[in-house]
Amino acid sequence: MSETDRERVRRRKKRSRVNLRPLFAAIAFSALVLTAVFVSIFIKKYTPTKERVDLQEYYHLQEEDDIALVLDHQILEETAKCWDGQVYLRFETVQQYLNQRFYWDANENILRYTTDSDVISVNAGESSYLTGKKSDTEPYTIVRAEGEAVYLALAFVQKFTNLEFTQYGEPSRVQITASWGEVSKAAVKKDTQIRVRGGIKSPIVSDVKKGSEITVIESGDKWSRVCTEDGMVGYMSNKRLGEVKQEVVSREFLEPQFTHLLKDGKVSLGWHQVTSQEANDRIADVLQSTKGVNVISPTWFYLNDNEGNIYSLASKDYVEYCHQQNVEVWALVSNLENPDADSGYVLTHTSARDYLTNQIIAAAIEYNLDGINVDFEALSAEVGDAYIQFIRELSIKCENNDLILSVDNYVPSSYTAFYNRKEQAVFADYVIIMAYDEHYSGSEDIGSVSSINFVRNGVADTLQEVPAEQTILGLPFYSRVWELTPKEGAGEDVASASEDYVPYTFTCTEEGMQTIEDRYTANGAQAIWSEEDGQYVAQYESEGKTYKMWIENEVSLEEKLKVMKEHQLAGAAYWKLGLERQQAWDTIIKYVN
Repeated sequence: MSETDRERVRRRKKRSRVNLRPLFAAIAFSALVLTAVFVSIFIKKYTPTKERVDLQEYYHLQEEDDIALVLDHQILEETAKCWDGQVYLRFETVQQYLNQRFYWDANENILRYTTDSDVISVNAGESSYLTGKKSDTEPYTIVRAEGEAVYLALAFVQKFTNLEFTQYGEPSRVQITASWGEVSKAAVKKDTQIRVRGGIKSPIVSDVKKGSEITVIESGDKWSRVCTEDGMVGYMSNKRLGEVKQEVVSREFLEPQFTHLLKDGKVSLGWHQVTSQEANDRIADVLQSTKGVNVISPTWFYLNDNEGNIYSLASKDYVEYCHQQNVEVWALVSNLENPDADSGYVLTHTSARDYLTNQIIAAAIEYNLDGINVDFEALSAEVGDAYIQFIRELSIKCENNDLILSVDNYVPSSYTAFYNRKEQAVFADYVIIMAYDEHYSGSEDIGSVSSINFVRNGVADTLQEVPAEQTILGLPFYSRVWELTPKEGAGEDVASASEDYVPYTFTCTEEGMQTIEDRYTANGAQAIWSEEDGQYVAQYESEGKTYKMWIENEVSLEEKLKVMKEHQLAGAAYWKLGLERQQAWDTIIKYVN
């Protein structure tokens, strides 16, 4: 190759190298940009956010005087108020979360609280209160009515409730402890934060210093829900938590000691329906026809007006005779006889309720009664709290006068839950299950007054709320005779009824044991045992109508008494004396003596 050719090649190589420089520069720049992007993504992904949550919103604070409620390490949706340096909670909040025993009378603006020995009474807007007849004063207004809302001073609630509370600021909040026992605690290993949710990108709730002790509410794989000592709630990384240990927290508090006047041995109670003074004169015959009855409950008293007065059919001679026969008298007080007396009005007005309670106690003392049997029926859920308050207040007066208090109840159901049998059992001595009227004149269809499964379920459900030693099983001495008239075009086979269609109209009558047997035997019917119902069933036709009855007698009675014995209940009660026959007592006495 000549010198000229070599020079030509050299120049081509040089030009080639010059042309590649922009490409290399572009590649290098792109790599640098990509590296910057990846680093930015990495930093963004793994660098904790410094964003802080709006604490006012996080703690549900809307108004200037709002205070957040942190109850047992949980932030409540409900808030409190701070007035004159005191924390005030809505009455509904107190009832729901802290103490259901407070009762507010919105008609007369009176707060009531019932202990194991006294009734506390506070008028709205006052700092003084009554414990029985003794007056005390607090250095703050105890209860405040603000329009439709009612607020209780938390300090006053604490007097009757096992709780502690501490107030903090920024945000304004009160930390309340009302549940005691074992909790999970841990020390913080390094300065850190708690966040709204688990994850470093979740907003910060609060900074936490190394060595701080926190409560672990809920443990997770990487993050745990925690609460600081001053009531800041959120999530903390498990890497920042020391060893989680179990710790028992407690507080000295004198819990009320409720006692009950209970009889030795089984209660065998007969309800004696008394509708006139003359009926009292037959008490000797009534008692002599029984066996094993140690308590009689005459239907002597009923609510007679809206002021709390009671109508009375009581008799001192009646009580004296029963005592001579070693039979206690627990007089019944009802709310059904006078339709002009509004039970709801009386129960929800403290002055009327007090007057009713005083009238009952005065009558019990006057007639030397051994007890009171409350039979308030057909109440609405709206007066449930007032009814329970009536039982509480009556129980205190009964106990102070050595009177046994028993309360009649339907079998438990969702629509009778407001009768609150559990709270009844705290204050009353006995809770009686009226295990009858399974089917009645107002039922959608015919059936037994008291089938065995109805009784079993009623007992089992009651025992979820009431101790067995306070539970009395109420049983029927009567049956219902159902008169069935076929509907036009429905055919004569009433047995063809479906769940959606009843091909007959019906009425019913209540009849005693012997009357029922005389009826079906006189009409040529045969009683057939029903294992499902735990009683005999009879049916006959007459003048185009069908008559059907589920029969209560000593056989069905024994099946129910077996349930009483199986669950070791306090005894049995019978509605009503005079409808039984002698064989029934021979059965009863085997189970109550």
